[in-house]
Amino acid sequence: MPTPPRDPRPRSQQIAADLRANIMAGDLAAGAKLPSTAELGAKYDAPGATIQNAIAILKAEGYVEGRVGKGVYVRPTQQQTITPADYAVPAAPGQPYAWITAATDRGQRGASRLLDVGEVPAPVQVAAALGLDPGQPVVRRAQVLSLDGSPAELVHAFYPVELARGTALVERRKIRGGSPVVLTDLGVEPVAFEDVISTRPPTSEEFVALELPTEVPILRTFRVCTTAAGKPVECMVLIKAGHLHELRYRWPS
Repeated sequence: MPTPPRDPRPRSQQIAADLRANIMAGDLAAGAKLPSTAELGAKYDAPGATIQNAIAILKAEGYVEGRVGKGVYVRPTQQQTITPADYAVPAAPGQPYAWITAATDRGQRGASRLLDVGEVPAPVQVAAALGLDPGQPVVRRAQVLSLDGSPAELVHAFYPVELARGTALVERRKIRGGSPVVLTDLGVEPVAFEDVISTRPPTSEEFVALELPTEVPILRTFRVCTTAAGKPVECMVLIKAGHLHELRYRWPS
């Protein structure tokens, strides 16, 4: 008979994955005390050192914390539930970017840090979405969004050069209300978008920008924003730490 498939990961990673899944599902609620090292060792048939390594992984990822003389406890959830449609509507005049407003409504402090603005050769996926030839220049705006002082999302936004030149999209400064405000003022208001979502290990840029504690997978969203006439005017690559985010979609909305 064929040998049954086995999980090739180190035992500590397997145990951390099981505990992480229980935390994310709510079976180990915020504030709950984890079983002792001995109890976890008995449950998983693993030595104490392996259990401690598994707990160290979860501590680094922000899921649990140690309390001196008391044990290890599940931290209040760090996971953000994102509803993408909430951020597609242009901000009201004078108001900040919708992402920051949503953070404020949740009782968090949202902020953005601009990394770079300039013309770059269009990546193949971006060129195809915008109807351009691969390598044709596009304007790229790169920024990091943060929550309560910690990086939460790396954003690369791309625009056709002929649309962006001479506008705030090419200026090296933050845009009050975000790019939807500029696009709306240009008469090409984005009214619809399509997301393609995937996961993979982080690149070095993503690992550093998001200050990932371990090589957790990232959640990659490739978004194409279009006008009422179906014209693509913006492409975005949104990178989030996979263990800290979940997406909520509704149909019908």
